[in-house]
Amino acid sequence: MAYINGTSRDQIRLFVSWEDHIDPDNPVRLIDAFVDGLDLNKLGFTHAVPADTGRPAYDPAVLLKLYLYGYLNQIRSSRRLMIECRRNIELFYLLDSLAPDFRTIADFRKDNSEAIVGVFRHFVGECLSLGLYSKELLAVDGSKFRAVNGHKNMYNETILTTKLARVDNELAHYLKQLQEADEKEDTEPEKTAVLTETMEKLTARKERYEAYQAQLLESGETQLLTTDPQARMMNSKNGFHCCYNVQTAVDAKTHLVAAFEVTNHANDQQVLSAFSQKVKQDLKTEVLSVVADKGYDSQEEILACIQQGVLPYVGFRYDQSERLLVLPYEPQAITEERRRSTRPEDIRACLHAGVLPQCYEGSHLSVEVRAERAIGCFHRGLDKTTVTCPMGQTLRKTCEKHGGIEYACRPACRQCTNRCTPSRKHKVVRFGPGTEYVAARMYGEGKPVITQPPGFIPHNSFYRKNRPGLTVLLRVADDIPKQKLRLCVSEHPFGTVKWSHGAYYFLCKGIQKTSAEAGLSFLAYNMKRAINMKGVPALVEAMRGI
Repeated sequence: MAYINGTSRDQIRLFVSWEDHIDPDNPVRLIDAFVDGLDLNKLGFTHAVPADTGRPAYDPAVLLKLYLYGYLNQIRSSRRLMIECRRNIELFYLLDSLAPDFRTIADFRKDNSEAIVGVFRHFVGECLSLGLYSKELLAVDGSKFRAVNGHKNMYNETILTTKLARVDNELAHYLKQLQEADEKEDTEPEKTAVLTETMEKLTARKERYEAYQAQLLESGETQLLTTDPQARMMNSKNGFHCCYNVQTAVDAKTHLVAAFEVTNHANDQQVLSAFSQKVKQDLKTEVLSVVADKGYDSQEEILACIQQGVLPYVGFRYDQSERLLVLPYEPQAITEERRRSTRPEDIRACLHAGVLPQCYEGSHLSVEVRAERAIGCFHRGLDKTTVTCPMGQTLRKTCEKHGGIEYACRPACRQCTNRCTPSRKHKVVRFGPGTEYVAARMYGEGKPVITQPPGFIPHNSFYRKNRPGLTVLLRVADDIPKQKLRLCVSEHPFGTVKWSHGAYYFLCKGIQKTSAEAGLSFLAYNMKRAINMKGVPALVEAMRGI
């Protein structure tokens, strides 16, 4: 039986175009339609308007199409993209058979970093118009991406001190050898020259380390990375590496990435409120619900989110069933119109007045105004190492000051619903040398376990004039189902980009340029998600406005 035979390579074909080789469902058609619909000059691309003189440049649309195709097909290297331009039929169709040099390809990504991030946001806008974002709940998470900086090119004060001490020891050793060689008349000149050259190299190295120390002191930073100064040494699952911390917000229903940000924060505790505001702007929504893991657990950040119209579902770092936040009470008239408003200033006014805004009704938030009521006492034991608070919790000795001893316990204050201080911080109580009880007036309806003993007279500081009579207690309950949902949502884009696309490390240096790389990676991810949901023909029609 004969084999299946193809067409001879010597066969001359007529009336055949690259269009005939591209199927209607091929993603390159979506790339072509999407880029053709962009206003590249408005986005800020270089050479978006051809120059009147000089050698003609490549159209930025051609290079943008090339990069989108590369990231969709796990090709990020400019040299590999150059090779594909010379052999790939899909790129013949997409680029009109153009084949830019690898330097031109690499420079395009470096010189248009902000514009590329704008392209990602434009695609998010296109998906919004198609209804691909539910905007009901977004999962926020961060992941470490390797930077272009090795361990040996990372310095801090400890490393520099150790290296300087080692250099000093080596210099002393070679100096002793040089002195011994000078005392001997029969010493070979070559040996003296080698010792002198070695000492010159060590002296230059010492001067470089001392310059690094001065640079750290002047900048106030704790780390100095010489290859990529904006990266930081971070702790990841595979140990300590020079990395960037990439934040993403993913739609819980469609798994599309709504926004991203490249930072050099070593952890996630200080990024939630600012990043959530950015997501609100990109999605053009007034109120946003976000879910994040316990790495984002920061009372200041959570309170800032709530006051800005962001409803945070953040995992608990400690053993709690609810998070308690204290706000100063500000008496003011809250009308029904103001309560329905979603402006941050109106939400903030409602919360400080002890009124729950309408946009937070039915959520895991509750607000109540608490007044000063019962008087309790802190009681110190005979050993003077522990103190029992009015609600029966144990406070431990923290320090000694001016003849007195201070006691505190953060976990006890964190879970206390009848606080004895209007401050957001934990209570710190000070006992003098002969003091056994310290009185405290408590906020709330709870009755103290330890009350004033007969004949006890409170200290003068108990009657402070500026102490507020009312405070606002904001309760944030835990939501375990949303935390379980977050595991299925936020990890998926990172896993796809890192291990399916191979983009677990950056090729460029600096936050601005690495943001362009991340933008291309997440744009390729979103394109694949959109194709799976709508199909290439429907997306092409939407992009071309058919």
